[in-house]
Amino acid sequence: MQRLSSRAFTWISETCYVVLVLITVCFFAISCVSLLSQAVRNSPNRSWTNNWDAVSIGATYVIVLFISIAFCAKRRFAVRRRLQRISKTYNAINRNDVSKPVHEYIMQEYGRSCLVAYESQPRHAVHEGWGRPGTKYSGMCFRRSLLDTIVDIDARAHLVIPSHPALKPHSRMLHHFRFISPLLPKGEGGISLLHIYDSAIQLARLSDKEPTEEEFEVGMSAANEICRILNECRLEMLEESRTQCDLSPETKAPQV
Repeated sequence: MQRLSSRAFTWISETCYVVLVLITVCFFAISCVSLLSQAVRNSPNRSWTNNWDAVSIGATYVIVLFISIAFCAKRRFAVRRRLQRISKTYNAINRNDVSKPVHEYIMQEYGRSCLVAYESQPRHAVHEGWGRPGTKYSGMCFRRSLLDTIVDIDARAHLVIPSHPALKPHSRMLHHFRFISPLLPKGEGGISLLHIYDSAIQLARLSDKEPTEEEFEVGMSAANEICRILNECRLEMLEESRTQCDLSPETKAPQV
C-alpha cells in the first residue's frame, strides 16, 4: 500500500478539521434556532415581546460562543509560545545535558536504529545491469561504467599521440583508436585488446539487454590494460625526453 506524503496528509487533516468545524457550527445554529422558536411558541402571547425565555436562551448561546472562541484562542496562543521557545539552531545532546538513564536510553535506541538499518540492506537482490550488493561492483551500473572509460582512454591517447583525432559520438573504438593499435599486444588469432574493448563498448551502446557481470569484467579488464600500456608509453616518452635534454650540448658543463 502506497504511503501518503506529508503534504497530502496535512491537506487531508486540515480539510477534515474545517469540515468538523462547519458541522459543529451548523448544529449549534440549528439548536439555537430550534430553542428560540420553541420559546416563542410556548410564550403566552406567541411573540418576541417580553419573552424572557428567548432572551435567556440567546444569552446562553452567546456566552457559550465567546467561551469557545476564548478556549481556541488560548490554545493557539499557548502552542505559539511553546514553538517560539524551541531553538532554531541545532544543538547536539551532550552527556551532561541529560541524566545518565536518559542518555543510555538514547544511545540504546540509536544503536538499535543503526542495527535495523544495516540488517534492512538488500544482500541477495539482483538487478540486471547493476552490481550485486555486497560485492566490489555494488551500486555500479555496468553500461554507464563501460561508456565512461572512453573519455579516460581518449585523454591518455592524446598524451601519447598529440595528433590523435577528436572523439566523435558513436564512433567505433577500432576506428577511433586506430593509431594506438600498434602499441597494444595481440593474442591468439590476431585479436588485440582493442578488439575486445570495441566489442564491449558496442554491446553497451547497442544491445537491448543489459551487460552481464562477466561481460563487464572482460570490458573493464581490456580498458584497464589499455590505460596501463598508454601510461607506460607516456612514462617512456618522458624518460627519453629527459635523457635527450641531459645529453644536449647546451646542458654540458664547460671544460676547463
